[in-house]
Amino acid sequence: MTTPDIAARRALVACAALMVGAFSLTACGGSANATDDGKGGKESARTSAAKIAISAKDGSTGASINATGVKVSGGRLTQVKMTVAGSGQAVPGAISADGGSWKPKQQLERGTKYEIDATAKDADGRTAAANSIFTTVSSANSFIGTYTPDDGTTVGVGMPVSFTFDKAITDKKAVQSHITVASSSGQQVVGHWFGNQRLDFRPQDYWKAGSKVTMKIDLDGVEGTNGVYGVQKKTVSFTIGRSQVSTVDVGTQTMTVVRDDKTIKSVPISAGSPQHTTYNGQMVISEKFTQTRMDGSTVGFGGEYDISDVPHAMRLTSSGTFIHGNYWYKKGNPPFGREGTSHGCVGLADVQGAQGDTSAKWFYDNSLIGDVVIVKNSPDTTVAPDNGLNGWNMSWSAWNAGSAV
Repeated sequence: MTTPDIAARRALVACAALMVGAFSLTACGGSANATDDGKGGKESARTSAAKIAISAKDGSTGASINATGVKVSGGRLTQVKMTVAGSGQAVPGAISADGGSWKPKQQLERGTKYEIDATAKDADGRTAAANSIFTTVSSANSFIGTYTPDDGTTVGVGMPVSFTFDKAITDKKAVQSHITVASSSGQQVVGHWFGNQRLDFRPQDYWKAGSKVTMKIDLDGVEGTNGVYGVQKKTVSFTIGRSQVSTVDVGTQTMTVVRDDKTIKSVPISAGSPQHTTYNGQMVISEKFTQTRMDGSTVGFGGEYDISDVPHAMRLTSSGTFIHGNYWYKKGNPPFGREGTSHGCVGLADVQGAQGDTSAKWFYDNSLIGDVVIVKNSPDTTVAPDNGLNGWNMSWSAWNAGSAV
């Protein structure tokens, strides 16, 4: 027989059990039929199908200055903001037409801290967000190659592709294999290393006139030496102009200019004196200056000359050989074409101020960077292949022997 007190306690226990069950259902069960249509429907537990991926991982310290960007799957990017961390300076960029990616408009700076904040939406309008704070690869841990010729230029038939790297390269094969140079002429192009920081490319013979040369640089992330990575990724194209090869005969003190296999001019010159002879060999014009200063002390002389306005100067070697105008030629000397009186350069008759109808001005106006000047019959030695852009003074077999691939 149950007493009234015992019956009351059982009723309270049963009620408590029902209340616990009710709390459990509310707290953990939710509604299986809940929807989120964005118009007042019940809240959904589902997350956005849009998945954002930022290529530079949060906290990374060696991010690419070329490949950093944002991609999304399962949705479209709605906003991407990139800034220089700390300063808040905005980095311009653009979302692709399909909303699937974003990238900066310009190459990033090395050794710089950046922040990216990105948002996206899926097909149902649900939002996703991601961010990353990272630092690009430092100058100490990366290398860059300064190269010539520049993109879009027209150059002479002797112009090699020449890289000078800012750090010594130990894995030459890895670096060279990520630079390709090809010509529309079909000529085989081979690379040659001069030491650990310079890599030149050329065909066996001069480039074919009118051909187009394309260089693809894919060094971003390539390890050139232990812990030091490349950062360049670009394509460069240049055009080969008409063929012009000029031959300086020191024996006769004349220069003959041949364009597209036809002699177009012969001009008197003054090459190096017997005390300061001119190199023999094939030399490529690497720079042109309407006027420039020439100071003998910068190239090993003892102050014999310092001329502030040398006209129509074109560099032939990195050691200081030029073909240039000469307005200071002594009246007591034989006229041009009779005797060599320079300190190793090739002089042409000119006037001060780089004006007037002179043979120096004519040659300057009719020359391209990359044109070839050949010097012969000088008592001097042949110019070294790496003294300027003068690898043509090396046999093809020797050139190939200097390739790392």
